Amino acid sequence: MDTPLSTIAVVGLGTMGTGIADVLVRAGREVVGIDISESAAARAVAALEASTARAVARERITEDERQDALARFRVYSDLQAAAAADLVIEVVPEAYETKEEVFRALDGIVRPDAILATGTNALSVTRLAAGSAHPERVLGLHFFAPVQAMKLVEVVSSVLTDPRAVDAVTRLAEDLGKEPVAVGDRAGFIADGLLFGYLNQAAAMFEARYASREDIDAAMKLGCGLPMGPLELLDLVGVDTARTVLDAMYQASHDRLHAPAPVLKQLSEAGLTGRKAGRGFYTYAAPGSAEKVADAQTPAPSGTGGAGREVRSVGVAGSGTMASGIAEVFAKAGYDVVLAARSQEKADAAKAYIATSLARSVDKGRLTGEARDETLARITPAGSLDAFADVDLAVEAVAEDLGIKQELFARLDKICKPGAVLATTTSSLPVVACAKATSRPQDVIGMHFFNPAPAMKLVEIVRTVLTADEVHATVREVTAKIRKHGVDCGDRAGFIVNALLFPYLNNAVKMVQEHYATLDDIDTAMKLGGGYPMGPFELLDVVGLDVSLAIEKVLHREFRDPGLAPAPLLEHLVAAGCLGRKTGRGFREYARR
Repeated sequence: MDTPLSTIAVVGLGTMGTGIADVLVRAGREVVGIDISESAAARAVAALEASTARAVARERITEDERQDALARFRVYSDLQAAAAADLVIEVVPEAYETKEEVFRALDGIVRPDAILATGTNALSVTRLAAGSAHPERVLGLHFFAPVQAMKLVEVVSSVLTDPRAVDAVTRLAEDLGKEPVAVGDRAGFIADGLLFGYLNQAAAMFEARYASREDIDAAMKLGCGLPMGPLELLDLVGVDTARTVLDAMYQASHDRLHAPAPVLKQLSEAGLTGRKAGRGFYTYAAPGSAEKVADAQTPAPSGTGGAGREVRSVGVAGSGTMASGIAEVFAKAGYDVVLAARSQEKADAAKAYIATSLARSVDKGRLTGEARDETLARITPAGSLDAFADVDLAVEAVAEDLGIKQELFARLDKICKPGAVLATTTSSLPVVACAKATSRPQDVIGMHFFNPAPAMKLVEIVRTVLTADEVHATVREVTAKIRKHGVDCGDRAGFIVNALLFPYLNNAVKMVQEHYATLDDIDTAMKLGGGYPMGPFELLDVVGLDVSLAIEKVLHREFRDPGLAPAPLLEHLVAAGCLGRKTGRGFREYARR
């Protein structure tokens, strides 16, 4: 185990195995590729030839380096070819029986000091090690696809693993330009342990017809900055693979959030496993293609629904950051805006805040001075809601308190003209409760903007069971005119984004609470392995732990799922006044300004 890992065997030459072989040969290792399928081996050679040719074309390597790399890759169909390997990485199908058969055979082939690594992303490394003649040399080496691009490698130890083996593969991962994270043996490890629960909830949300696949994916990309939506990612990973991972996670955790959504079983058994099959949640141009094509579930082009009401003027109630941002968005789009606060002084201050925001846009060249002046001229600050008498759309952005919002809607009901649309920007409260505070619940709808409103493109459009079709059409039209992307969803806790995001954040807290992994390792794993712009603890500290706890409580109360109960560690930090960046301390400490 102390010898350099110069010769490495990769058993299983599918997409993942081929990617691992690619990064190994480019790093100067001799690689023995083994697959019982001659066609799989041929595809691996062709893939390596193609990827290295692209690298030459992009001037990342020379032609001589390419030829040297290709010469270091040899393929075989018999495990005996692994006899001289210092390290064997198996990447065979995700089933205990298949992997255990490989490990038993390797015991009689490789040297006693060779390291055996499983590429599993969900199965128990301990169980695989226990079936080996030398369990101390067995560990997990979990790469992420595409291997050439993804930096994260999870190095998984069982209680039987020799620390020298861990050190050796950790050094190898670093030599490959990867960022290794050491984790214990638990289903899903860090990245998949958090990622697949989120993907599962998205699949269940789609199955319940709460929102369309397009809206679910758009919401998570635009609302959270993710590179792919959850259903797109399930198709890329493989619906069957996701089902296997979730099964393993559920067997270990018995958490209902990990119980595979029935739609995953239905798609898997129908052979609709995602991109590799040409069809999964979406339909693709061909098996293996990333190009989506229209199918029976593709939504009709926008503008084909019923017409909405005419909106010329907009009232925004509130004086905080969100209210100011929303008023700025509407004014930029050409709407006359009344910005009403509890006093004229607060309303004037909110307009001054908008003026500062617009000035920054001018300084950065995003807006002309003339456009800034025109935008400000469209905003009328008011110290009373009475100024909303003639607006066509009233948008409230006051405190996230149901009593306060209901009182405001009761006042809007009396002030606003007949036919005016009344919208709430709530992120977690029931829209219908606001609607019932009025005598015209059919005119009430949710418009959930994301902060900062001028920059974030997403608006969740929330219909209640009482919302009129015409009102929904109006808000969709207005959302398009203010250059935002609207997604439709029903009136239930969390809507799309928060219902998927906050359970993921809560599960990250549980990982730390259970001493499974550190804050830094979890944040690193999710940024490098999941493509998240921020790690969960970075995000929690930005959002505010008190805000996060409140949303978790709303989700738990609505869905009654024990897995949604807020993590005690989150509750303890909030009780201690550690609310994140705004207090200088949350999961981490920050310099006071």
